[in-house]
Amino acid sequence: MNDGKTHFFNFDDCSCIPYRYKSSSDGTMTDDLEVLVISSQKCQKMMFPKGGWELDESREEAALRESLEEAGVLGNVECELGKWDFISKSHGTFYEGYMFPLLVKEELDFWPEQNLRQRTWMNVKEARDVCQHWWMKEALDILVERLNSLKQQNEQNYPNICSDLVAKISSL
Repeated sequence: MNDGKTHFFNFDDCSCIPYRYKSSSDGTMTDDLEVLVISSQKCQKMMFPKGGWELDESREEAALRESLEEAGVLGNVECELGKWDFISKSHGTFYEGYMFPLLVKEELDFWPEQNLRQRTWMNVKEARDVCQHWWMKEALDILVERLNSLKQQNEQNYPNICSDLVAKISSL
């Protein structure tokens, strides 16, 4: 942003893209990627869990906490997808938003904001279509590219054991 003014980023948001692979009817994991989107508190626009980063926690811890509070999911926070600068439309404040993938291991029946938000599992195209923030869409594209690249590497390096490994991981 080069408009001749000095901008101070005094707010940080940490966000997760909760994801999983669909299970087939026999319980084995498929290649069908799903991501979890949630509704905004203020309206029914959809997004990924996001919120403030407390001084006593890492960005990864903040992203995991927001996913628990807003979407009721727990899992493994993975390597950062990137950092985006954006302006809050409601406050006119500049933010730095850090995005992380969250491989979901547990979906809770009860969570802090369950009465304030709706959560919905969607395929990537659906999520990209409904997500309200451009920077979250960019992060989703990076996640998909990363997961596809890892899948291709695994298939090249371990062609015979890949399906066995996926089945074992899905049973954990």
